[in-house]
Amino acid sequence: MRELDNKKATDILNKIMEFELAGVVRYTHYSLMVTGPNRIPIVNFFKLQATESLTHAQQVGEILTGLEGHPTLRIAPIEETYKHSVRDILEESLAHEKKALDLYKALLDTVENASIYLEEFARTMIGTEEMHNIEIKKMLRDFS
Repeated sequence: MRELDNKKATDILNKIMEFELAGVVRYTHYSLMVTGPNRIPIVNFFKLQATESLTHAQQVGEILTGLEGHPTLRIAPIEETYKHSVRDILEESLAHEKKALDLYKALLDTVENASIYLEEFARTMIGTEEMHNIEIKKMLRDFS
């Protein structure tokens, strides 16, 4: 085991927290903008994504304070594209989920062989984000 780089870990955790909080706003916005015959299941999907993003931000915040870090009050920048077709929203969601996956992989690289708990947390979150990527890709299939 190597020693945990606390500063680097808390910096990445704060980036993840900002990104997850941005996900709350992003997915809430998407849930409001969906129209068309498939609106209800897609709205429910985005509401669940928003709730899950909040849960992830809270989990990360608990870890941050446990590491004596200070959770951020910021959220990551969110670009408003003004494109609200279901396809556009799903494509933006996929891009968001891929960035989240990259952040959790960066966390894993930082904590690997330094903290079993943080390593397992990062791996679990990577698995969750990979599943989100798969789900969104499946949702996008009918648009190709």
